[in-house]
Amino acid sequence: MTKRGHARREIGEFITYLEKERNDSPNTVRAYGRDLIAFQVFLDEYYGGARRWRWTTVDRLAVRSFMGELKRRGLAKRSIARAVSVLRTFYRFMNQRYGIEQNPAKGVRLPKVEQRLPAVLDRGQVEELFHHAETMASEGGFQGTRDLAMLELFYGTGMRLSELAGLNLADVDVISGQVKVRGKGRKERILPLGGYAARALRGYFVEREELLAGLSTGRGDRRAVFLSRRGRRLSVRGVQMVVSRFMRALSESAGLKVHTLRHSFATHLLDAGADLRAVQELLGHASLSTTQVYTHTSVERLKQVYHKAHPRA
Repeated sequence: MTKRGHARREIGEFITYLEKERNDSPNTVRAYGRDLIAFQVFLDEYYGGARRWRWTTVDRLAVRSFMGELKRRGLAKRSIARAVSVLRTFYRFMNQRYGIEQNPAKGVRLPKVEQRLPAVLDRGQVEELFHHAETMASEGGFQGTRDLAMLELFYGTGMRLSELAGLNLADVDVISGQVKVRGKGRKERILPLGGYAARALRGYFVEREELLAGLSTGRGDRRAVFLSRRGRRLSVRGVQMVVSRFMRALSESAGLKVHTLRHSFATHLLDAGADLRAVQELLGHASLSTTQVYTHTSVERLKQVYHKAHPRA
């Protein structure tokens, strides 16, 4: 097998690790894969051919040169910083899998990027969003009740897109008001289920059972919580399309995404005085520093209120 073949194999193993063990989102997996393939192609040219380098021979200068090449291609600082972070994660994986000790990306200084605050819905937008969803659900039918239940779960629990798509019936307990999700690294956590979400789920479960009863014997996924009209588990992409449709109806120009509901969940909790570590646990963040971005969002919102309301602001 050529060196290029080895590189492709090890990148493939890393991608499988991201999908199966870390349980990363499909978008994250694709982005990591693109960055690593771009790095491999760069190394082939940098070292003068695929046979002239191995992962163990890559040094810090090669990583810096790769960053320079990305800059020449016009990539933003944020994209370059992400690519280097991908290399760091890849080499940690190579250390665990193959015992490779050096991590040439570890000591490389990342380009300084401005911290972008996540988009967050204000209370008026939340009311408008759920009024729209509740109106559609009140008309009856499978789709409207399902979509309302998804929105309530997203905003009511702060779970990730992949976590919601992966929910099974056994994970949801509307009586005790809790739901079990599997996050990154297959780590499980229990989230409280609010009253609105529980009611929406009850209404959806009635429609779900009717849908499954109308299918031919043996058809339909009876384990999955959220189903398509054909009775199959709704994919991550399918959930994304549903929620994105509601977001576009709310605002075409604000750039609102599925993740906006998770951001709004965290920010509104902190606005109301919730403990930062409790929010960290609810979100399933491994590091408190990841959760702290929402404190910045809350401060910015307080500043806006202050400047609008205070007579001497």
